[in-house]
Amino acid sequence: MTEHSKIDRTHARPASLFERADAAFGLDPRSGPKVPPVAPALPPAPERAIPRQPAPTRQPEAPIASRISADASAAPAPQPVAFCGPFARIDRDQLRDGGLIVPEDPVTGLLEEFRIVKRELLADARAGGVAHDGALARRILVCSPHPGEGKTYCATNLAIALAAERGIEVLLVDADMVKPSVTDRLGIEAELGLMDALADSAVLPEELVIATDIEGLFVLPAGTASRRDAEYLASARTAEVLDRLTEGAPDRIVIFDTPPALAASPAAELAQHVGQALLVVRADQTSRPALEDAQQLLSACGNIKLLLNAARYSPSGRRFGSYGTRGK
Repeated sequence: MTEHSKIDRTHARPASLFERADAAFGLDPRSGPKVPPVAPALPPAPERAIPRQPAPTRQPEAPIASRISADASAAPAPQPVAFCGPFARIDRDQLRDGGLIVPEDPVTGLLEEFRIVKRELLADARAGGVAHDGALARRILVCSPHPGEGKTYCATNLAIALAAERGIEVLLVDADMVKPSVTDRLGIEAELGLMDALADSAVLPEELVIATDIEGLFVLPAGTASRRDAEYLASARTAEVLDRLTEGAPDRIVIFDTPPALAASPAAELAQHVGQALLVVRADQTSRPALEDAQQLLSACGNIKLLLNAARYSPSGRRFGSYGTRGK
């Protein structure tokens, strides 16, 4: 057998490359991570005394509902303009001769018919108030396609019927500058009116409104006519006057009696300032093309109703007559 020499283990072998790297940098994965030496702690720097400001006192925040009510109260609601014009008594005999409603007379079929009409108009006026468009919905334009179809007759009867409602003011405006007839039908006299307020910004319209002896009924005459009536109606002054007559007055209805739509331009101009229009047509007389043309001219108003005047029959057989009344 070959004799093996003994291994001398007294002298350590040289360190490998990995071992030397591990000793210097701690990179040997077999020896695990080395903890780097901890540097000696430096003495802490002296703290600078910083003066402390007192914390602001926070006021308790008001509830949301209180803030909303406070904001609403900051902008007070506009107050209605009171009518302060002259006073006139309406001639009852003039009303009877013209076939109009007389408030003190017994209930007639004519009154019942206009009660139905006013219910439709009042319902839309209240709906406009819910939709925050009440001032516009309370302005009602009464018009017809042609002359002689009864638009002034219907506007006057409607105003008298509406004035019978409790807590309502009705302003009947004669906006027919070509042939004004509202004051003649009521038997009252007046000189100044709507056109004077439109022509002169210094004239207050409420001072031209006539109070009548029919409770709740007021009249604004047509006023002084001129060659520039159409231009006055088309001006910004019209919106100012109408806003002054209706703003802040939720219980005030304004009815405009205008010239026929196919005969003069005021109806089309005023249609931009109202929320309801009542188109009066005479039964068996007004043609369909005339009705459609008038409706087109009033299209600035989004709510146009049709009132059939002088109808000789009812398809349903409904007919109002005398039934009897109790009391006054």
